[in-house]
Amino acid sequence: MNATGTSLHRALGLWDAVGVGLGAIIGAGIFVVTGEAAGVAGPAFLVGLGIAGAVAAFNGISSAQLAAVYPYSGGTYEYGHRLLGPVWGFSAGWMFVASKLSAAGVVALGFGAYAHALLPKVPAMALSVGAVVLLTLANILGIRKAGTLNLLIVGITLLVLLYFSVGGLSQVSRDHFVPFAPTGWTGVLTSAALLFFAFTGYARIATLAEEVRDPKRTIPRAVIITIAVAIVLYALVAFVAVGTIGAPAMAATNAPLQAAASAMDLPGIGILILLAAATAMLGVLLSQVLGISRMLLAMGRRHDLPPALARIHSRRKVPIVAIVLTGGIILAMVLFGTIGFILRTATFTILLYYAITNIAALKQPGNEQQYGRWVPALGLVGCVVMAASLSGQTVLYGIGVLLVGLLFRAAMHRLFGPATNTTDA
Repeated sequence: MNATGTSLHRALGLWDAVGVGLGAIIGAGIFVVTGEAAGVAGPAFLVGLGIAGAVAAFNGISSAQLAAVYPYSGGTYEYGHRLLGPVWGFSAGWMFVASKLSAAGVVALGFGAYAHALLPKVPAMALSVGAVVLLTLANILGIRKAGTLNLLIVGITLLVLLYFSVGGLSQVSRDHFVPFAPTGWTGVLTSAALLFFAFTGYARIATLAEEVRDPKRTIPRAVIITIAVAIVLYALVAFVAVGTIGAPAMAATNAPLQAAASAMDLPGIGILILLAAATAMLGVLLSQVLGISRMLLAMGRRHDLPPALARIHSRRKVPIVAIVLTGGIILAMVLFGTIGFILRTATFTILLYYAITNIAALKQPGNEQQYGRWVPALGLVGCVVMAASLSGQTVLYGIGVLLVGLLFRAAMHRLFGPATNTTDA
């Protein structure tokens, strides 16, 4: 392995980057989290979906603006360090890792549920564990191979979801939208916070900035394309699902789209949705390991985490220690977590991450702000409002996770000293 600080291989083009973003978004959010959101807001979770999409768009533009100037692994971890200070940067990085590890646990459990329906003789937990192991190995093979596999997975998923949406429009019933908002605006805002978690896959593009070709041009375009496609697709699929079976039925299962597909009179839709869900979850897991391992790499470079995490394989050009550690922690999340608890924890931590993203974007010099200050200002307000809609227990747990991280950072600096070799120019 090469020494700490060795650069990664720039192998991802525009559509590879879009594929990574869509692969991260079209998974747990559309196949699992829509059921959770329907449970807290009823059919009005469609309004929450719109709010989440708007806030995601503001945050995505802020991320793209920052990544164009600072095209390094780590995303907001790097921006926070450079524009706000080391503690801000560490807080963003630590919350990203906590959120995405939690999200990966949700995705792996969701994959197990869908794949078990296709392979009923294989236990769902065994399928979840097997997916984590196999996709960790896929990441070790290199970014180019992982990106190609991801594009194939995303293509299959998109085709099936379009079939589900277009074919199911004729089977939507108005009756399933009454009552529309049984829990009022409180439920709508809570559903927006949960669904925002589903949209945040575009952050993977910025986190992988060190492996994107022509990042100043590619990253902003990839982020905007990813968010636009995701918002349209989510809105169409969610509308058809709730209009077909109703919000209570969606909330009663961990596989809401499968429940909707079972009620449709479309040839082969049941099996196709199971296949699409399973492949989508694999795509998300693949991108989660990519993103988390690159964040661990960046934090290892600055000695905010053990510097061994910054070691890059001399031939494959991947942070192999970080990848293996990521896979191991996700396995623990799968074995000991539950979807509801993990989801809410991930939602709060990622909202804090994006709040720091927007604060960093507000601190950028005027000549670097391609879209003006109002975009990060609205993104910040959206993050704060959605975070406030979560339960006090979830917020306290998230704050506790941050405090543990700060203590760990202090221990790392005491043990390894200040970093002397980072991506700083």
